[in-house]
Amino acid sequence: MTPTTETMVGIGGAAEGTDMVLNIGPQHPSTHGVLRLKLVLDGERIVRAEPVIGYMHRGAEKLFEARDYRQIIMLANRHDWLSAFSNELGVVLAVERMLGMEVPERAVWLRTLLAELNRVLNHLMFLGSYPLELGGITPIFYAFTEREELQHVMEEVSGGRMHYMFNRVGGLKEDLPAGWTTRARGAVADVRSRMDRFDDLVLGNEIFRGRTRGVGVLSPEAVHAYGVSGPIGRASGVDFDLRRDEPYLAYGELGDVLKVVTREEGDCLARFECLLAQTHNALDLADACLDRLAELPPGPVNQRLPKVLKAPEGHTYAWTENPLGINGYYLVSKGEKTPYRLKLRSASFNNIQALTELLPGTLVADMVAILGSLFFVVGDIDK
Repeated sequence: MTPTTETMVGIGGAAEGTDMVLNIGPQHPSTHGVLRLKLVLDGERIVRAEPVIGYMHRGAEKLFEARDYRQIIMLANRHDWLSAFSNELGVVLAVERMLGMEVPERAVWLRTLLAELNRVLNHLMFLGSYPLELGGITPIFYAFTEREELQHVMEEVSGGRMHYMFNRVGGLKEDLPAGWTTRARGAVADVRSRMDRFDDLVLGNEIFRGRTRGVGVLSPEAVHAYGVSGPIGRASGVDFDLRRDEPYLAYGELGDVLKVVTREEGDCLARFECLLAQTHNALDLADACLDRLAELPPGPVNQRLPKVLKAPEGHTYAWTENPLGINGYYLVSKGEKTPYRLKLRSASFNNIQALTELLPGTLVADMVAILGSLFFVVGDIDK
């Protein structure tokens, strides 16, 4: 019989100073998709935080190189599944810039309108899901009610429920259905009339304010250092919005309607307030676009394109103010029908990096509140 040796290990007080590594994800319901957070804890306090990404990586940037300029719209459409129309927009703007192509005025205003409706759809999801993560179930039902109202008109005009595939190089896929602008105006008015539910029910809730005020404060310096943009950056006092500061589409003519909302606090509550105020303003912008469309004479919504579309040799960079922040598209062409290189700079990728700055020093109990307040989509990180 083989002799055995027993060893008694006493840890006693030595364990009190031992850090613990905690994995959140990669399939945790509070992470908006397949994101993993590697946390180092000292008791209940987070010492270090490392976002681990790549679980959803689709290799879209490499696939861009094997698809022609019509097909890449489908790939770009899907990385942020809540902002599909806006995702398409950046690609076609880059290709049109390479071609030196002018888009019909009617298409410019329609694109602006649909981009703002898409912005509202994106924001409503987070306005409902963020309180849910903090224990409030009611707002998500209201959010989906309003989303359905707007999705009906988006689906009617494009044929797609989430992935619209309505942008084309040179304009839009087709003109509007008869009477669509009247139905769109009605949907915008209905949603606006019920938006006070979020002002009263969520912002007026003392539990919600207690869980978010002063929690997860992101400094303006960190915003600049990590390239954070959109409502998250503006909640920290960084007053930057491409629609105002470098106008594209019809935003240059909407300066009297466009309001760039900022806060100075930089906490979870400020980020929610910016998102909500931006939703109100997007509805106002949609109404202004509908007014302008009513004044325009009938006309084309796209340019006639050759059967095989080739961009001239060269490179360009187009960027847009997507619902979640700045999206950038760096397009390199060798004069072929496919891009030589198309690099996508997505908003969520930069925004989520700020977790390494935000989480250390906070309690584990506040981790979900901070994570949810960054309003990200994992497909927008992994691409």
